[in-house]
Amino acid sequence: MIGFGLNIGNRVMGGGGGFDADAQAFFDRVTTAGGSLTTTEKNATNQLVLDMKSAGIWSSMKAVYPMVGASAAACAQNLKSSSFTGTFTSGWTFASTGATPNGTSAYFDTTLNGRSVLGNQRHFGFYNNTNTNGVVHMGSINNVDGGQDYIGLGTFQNYRINTLGTNTGLTSSSKGLLINRSNSTNVDLFLNGSSAQTSLGVVVNTVNANYYLACAPLNQNFGDTRYAFASIGDGLTDTQASNFYTAVQAFQTTLGRQIAP
Repeated sequence: MIGFGLNIGNRVMGGGGGFDADAQAFFDRVTTAGGSLTTTEKNATNQLVLDMKSAGIWSSMKAVYPMVGASAAACAQNLKSSSFTGTFTSGWTFASTGATPNGTSAYFDTTLNGRSVLGNQRHFGFYNNTNTNGVVHMGSINNVDGGQDYIGLGTFQNYRINTLGTNTGLTSSSKGLLINRSNSTNVDLFLNGSSAQTSLGVVVNTVNANYYLACAPLNQNFGDTRYAFASIGDGLTDTQASNFYTAVQAFQTTLGRQIAP
């Protein structure tokens, strides 16, 4: 059987082959775990990898969860590598549009511990395509050493990377890609590629706890939005944050689950 790929500009559509090696490795992990992906999902994920590499942000990623495959087995897989395969608790619903927790007990443990993997300059974030009625949507908290990384929306409008943070002011317009990131001078919350809030100061400590989606360790304020993407990695520049949004939005658009910016 001869594989082929169709190149349109820098866009590659797999047809029996021609996928990026990292994308193919992800597809293999999904299959091994008992999940499956449609051709459209494979093509969209492959292009996401290519776009992230072209933008110079692939190397910054430690974990990327595309939330494709409409099953826990598929959505738990890390696109970036075989490390940090996540674990879903009970109480999740999976569909082609993403993964939705029950808002009362369900969460996703990425198994990525910030203290072990990340430096002081780091990012984490998610793409939500329904209303954000929950409280803490993603984060890592360890009250023993005082570390707190999280994004809270809805009734709990805060974002922090360790002890730095502020009110986000995001209420009805918080759908899309939200990224909490630190660099050498400040902490930013980015919404759909643009800085929405900034806290001045230097972040010096990573958190000794795993990152969760739909809540944070030690915080039982569970989110109930539909998650269509999540990532954790090194800090991003303003340009990288913008390019990241462009790549993720194109990915969501191909899958027909994008929201308007």
